[in-house]
Amino acid sequence: MSKPDYYEVLEVSREVTTVELKKAYRKKALEYHPDRNPDNPDAEERFKLCAEAYSVLSDPQKRQMYDRFGHAGLGGAGGFGDVGDIFSQFQDIFGDLFGGGGFGFGGFGRRRRDPNAPTRGADIRTDVSLSFREAAFGTTRQIDLSHPSPCEACSGTGAKDGELESCHTCGGRGQVARAQGAFVLTTTCPTCHGRGSAAKEACDQCDGAGQVDSERIVKVNVPAGVDTGQSLRLSGRGQEGTRGGPAGDLYVTVHVERDEDFEREGFDLIHRLVVTYPQAALGAKVDVPALEEDEDAVQTIKVPSGTQNGETLVVRGAGVPRLNGRGRGDLICVVEVVVPKKLTREQKRLLRELDGTFE
Repeated sequence: MSKPDYYEVLEVSREVTTVELKKAYRKKALEYHPDRNPDNPDAEERFKLCAEAYSVLSDPQKRQMYDRFGHAGLGGAGGFGDVGDIFSQFQDIFGDLFGGGGFGFGGFGRRRRDPNAPTRGADIRTDVSLSFREAAFGTTRQIDLSHPSPCEACSGTGAKDGELESCHTCGGRGQVARAQGAFVLTTTCPTCHGRGSAAKEACDQCDGAGQVDSERIVKVNVPAGVDTGQSLRLSGRGQEGTRGGPAGDLYVTVHVERDEDFEREGFDLIHRLVVTYPQAALGAKVDVPALEEDEDAVQTIKVPSGTQNGETLVVRGAGVPRLNGRGRGDLICVVEVVVPKKLTREQKRLLRELDGTFE
């Protein structure tokens, strides 16, 4: 028996877009869902067929093969033997339809995570401001952190002496169910937040929250060459985990202060080099700031005779150290020839004589 056309199964055209295809499948999934059609094998088969059609048409390569060769181009791939496989593969779609939690669909929903299992701590994000040279050459900073941590007195349970009892709202299941039309929706218990248990008496230290505010100082080694907007990741230095879970990570975002001598482009430095007309015309040796840990450091560069306004002079390897430790960027001096606004009588005379030599 030949299989029906996948486009006809989902009632879409062959020019259907990805968004339209997903919308059509969602509609069909609701229509033939097993919980809406209990003990109806025909609806279950249609449910599987719609999922099969969507799995092929939503995959660009499979869709191309299907459009060219039909079912023969798929080599028998694309079918679903178990309804549970469908829920597993298309979690994003069914999560959108039914709220993303466990949803009482005959056991075909996603497996609920054990709320009492060890939980990884949250990541912490903070910022650090660096001077231009600190970012260029690296530095060490101590950062003050303030964040919640599991309460030691109750081991994060929120219960005095760790004594817990079954939650009265959900009966220890961690979830509550409610009917909505043809469906039974299951959501996390609002009282115990899915744990299935509640404190007999609230912990004195954390007032039953299971967390307390903590402060600590973290030493951060900033590598040479970092720039504004980059983040340093310190593994395991974030918030502590609960019930023996691992700690999260600490992310430190860098902000670099501006410098009066340089602008930065990657690992290159841009410097505005002001020269006089005689220096540009005759050539000269001039001092420019050097990017060294000593802010007063200078280096001498040669301005060739005939240098024009806006030309660049490049000093190789005088820029910012590269993060991989392999050398430095360049120092790019952009020449700006200045014209004096006021001249003495003697300067004017000399300039007129010079001007006459060009005629």
